[in-house]
Amino acid sequence: MSILPQFKYFKEIYYALLFLVVVLFGGTLGYVYIEDYSVMDAFYMTVITVSTVGFGEVEMLSDVGRLFTSFLIISTFGTFAYTFSNVTRYIISGKYRIYFKNYKVMNELELLSGHVIVCGYGRNGKQAIKSLRAHKEQFVVIESDGDLVTQVQDTDEEILIIAGDATDDSILIKAGVQRAKAIIATLPKDADNLFVVLSSRELNKRLNIISRASDDRSEHKLKIAGANNVILPDSVGGSHMAMLVMTPDLMEFLDHISLTGMDESTLVEIRFNNLPADFEHKSIIEIEKRYQTGARIIGFKTPENEIIVNPSSETELVPKSKLFVLGNPDQIKRLKSVLHIDD
Repeated sequence: MSILPQFKYFKEIYYALLFLVVVLFGGTLGYVYIEDYSVMDAFYMTVITVSTVGFGEVEMLSDVGRLFTSFLIISTFGTFAYTFSNVTRYIISGKYRIYFKNYKVMNELELLSGHVIVCGYGRNGKQAIKSLRAHKEQFVVIESDGDLVTQVQDTDEEILIIAGDATDDSILIKAGVQRAKAIIATLPKDADNLFVVLSSRELNKRLNIISRASDDRSEHKLKIAGANNVILPDSVGGSHMAMLVMTPDLMEFLDHISLTGMDESTLVEIRFNNLPADFEHKSIIEIEKRYQTGARIIGFKTPENEIIVNPSSETELVPKSKLFVLGNPDQIKRLKSVLHIDD
């Protein structure tokens, strides 16, 4: 990350230092030309004149030299004080910390690949981040509220967050959308989420895009724009509350096992993008009996995206298929170890 894009953080200091350099250069050149001083003597004379410290002259000045000195004092009065006050103010106010935090974030972003981008740090965004953390997924957050970004950076250094408008292609590119595996659009306005979906799909054809929608009518449009899944929080919340009335124990059970990585009961998805050759076409029962990991396979997704609930024990593992497994973290870890799958 170059320094130039961060000019906005230090522009007042840059201007003050530039003005000081111009004054020192101009004064030095003036004394060399008018009084025939050496460069060192001319520079020294310029410094003591501009800083108004009251030291004596290097040599007696001519009338023209005195006139030039007077003009230099009047035109640059307070130059040093202005420069140093700006530097001090930036140090005390902590603005320099914002620069270094953003510098660190940009460097980390350049190294990210296969991560998840979360657009918006509102209620839905925070819940998404909570789940991503439980799954130990790498993620970056885009938030338009600069004050909120600073607050998050100060309170939680583990969250990689950048300030910007997620509907802006340049911000998505900065967040690494071309290297990301998924993006979650949780912006409050459906129109903004639609822009995010369109831009993201254009920038990364393989991206898994999940979008929030407030209006039922937006769901179809978001899917046409390129969203893989569209979630309506109000609809999901209402259905969940109704189910708590009709089947409270079942919903409590489902809530209990949904907290992946945070509870004793874990429901996970295991993908076979690169299934080891010695496991190809082995059946589920063969895996369960031979290795006895304790995990229970409760679902199977074929390479053709057909989902099978409670698959037959004779179902064979094939490349690009997926398993939905229930167990505690240790059982899941043993199963992944058997199948040579990294977390």
